[in-house]
Amino acid sequence: MGEPVGLRKRGNPPTREPEIWTPDLLEKVAWRLKAASEPFRGVATPDGIRPGLFPLRDTGADVSKVYLAAEDYLAGLIRTELAGGRFPMDDVSWRHWNNGARYFLRHGLLLEDFDEAGRERALAVIRASLSVDGYRQMVDLMHLNLTIGEMSDNTYGLNEWLYWFSLYGEPENGGPWGWQLDGHHVNINCVFVGDQMVLTPSFLGAEPVVAGSGKYAGTVAFRGEEALGHELFTQLAGGQRERAVIAETLPDELHVGAFRDNWELDYRGLRLAEMSSGQRDTALRLLGLYVNRADDHHARVRMREVLDHEGDTRFGWAGDPDGTFYYRFHSPVIIVEFEHMAGVLFDNDYPSRRHIHTIVRTPNGNDFGVDLLRQHHERHHGGEGK
Repeated sequence: MGEPVGLRKRGNPPTREPEIWTPDLLEKVAWRLKAASEPFRGVATPDGIRPGLFPLRDTGADVSKVYLAAEDYLAGLIRTELAGGRFPMDDVSWRHWNNGARYFLRHGLLLEDFDEAGRERALAVIRASLSVDGYRQMVDLMHLNLTIGEMSDNTYGLNEWLYWFSLYGEPENGGPWGWQLDGHHVNINCVFVGDQMVLTPSFLGAEPVVAGSGKYAGTVAFRGEEALGHELFTQLAGGQRERAVIAETLPDELHVGAFRDNWELDYRGLRLAEMSSGQRDTALRLLGLYVNRADDHHARVRMREVLDHEGDTRFGWAGDPDGTFYYRFHSPVIIVEFEHMAGVLFDNDYPSRRHIHTIVRTPNGNDFGVDLLRQHHERHHGGEGK
């Protein structure tokens, strides 16, 4: 896993004043704007989108609590906050999320700017959407963001409330709606269409993954995702390992991260159908760590959806189980990626277990609930809108 490393030497802490849009900065942002402006298709294989995977239906979920939380949040905003923190469902800003401590396409309202009551109203919307464990994991990652701020003497630019919250649509009218939380190592998109929920794309990461000191000393992240991934690969026999390994080295970054809404990714790796019952149990427990971030009812619905395509689900691996590694699950209805990363705030240019990125996506056109929204509009509005 490499020797201990120190923090990178930093310049002055970044301010929150608007940055000067230099030609270099414009060039860095331009490709993101271009990618987000492309018509949404969704992550797919080279064969294209597979239709009909996400029917519009009733799940039996009681969504009254989260709808009321959203209404309460909106009722607490003043006019200028509504103007800056509420968007129509088809707003392109959905696709502007990005991991980064400071980023030039941020939108919505900054949690740090709320008073305690206002921040709690925003968090109540998120809490009502996630499971207890899912919400705790999100908060832990926000706490670890403060930890790196403490370690780098930059709590002004890295802290637990430097996250932007945006609300989309009209929950008060019972229509499709959703929310986005966007900041360093926590980027969650959540959409409701009736009582159906889509919780992707969801990018979560941490550097460090253990708080050894500071306000939140003892906080840890991704221990289960790391340990079960390792366990699954080491359970595989020789021939199974050969089929699971999709590369000898880790990719430079996650394949389906930010601004890769239309990425092409072919199926590679070992089919779950080729696993023994014990290996399959480990694989499903690992998948559950990602699926069960949603509230309990929607997590069960999502897992049934995943299991319906178990025969088409592949597990891919790269790296060294005794060192750093990458793995992914890929099926017609879910993509999960996990990777040990090189240092950004730590001074190491090689992957280490101190820095982890994960992402969950819904391929074949239903990230951001787009396929459900399309069907909703066809059913209720004659095909108008997304």
